[in-house]
Amino acid sequence: MNTEKEVLSLLDEILSLNGRAAEFTASTPLLGAIPELDSMAVVALITGFEDRFGFTVEDDEIEGSTFATVGSLVEFVDGKLAG
Repeated sequence: MNTEKEVLSLLDEILSLNGRAAEFTASTPLLGAIPELDSMAVVALITGFEDRFGFTVEDDEIEGSTFATVGSLVEFVDGKLAG
């Protein structure tokens, strides 16, 4: 499974980016750079990750830095999958 591809797919779907996420790279900034990524979207993304990847995210695991870039988000998901 390509985690980055799956994360980009979820970003595109949940944020209604209409395919824009396909152009994102690991260094693409997210939080504060994409207007669609607000607090409600963060909650929807977390739920989407839990559903798609089958893990649970605890409240104390969520930090703003996790959503800083595509790469940091992918690292978070990979870490959860490895754990």
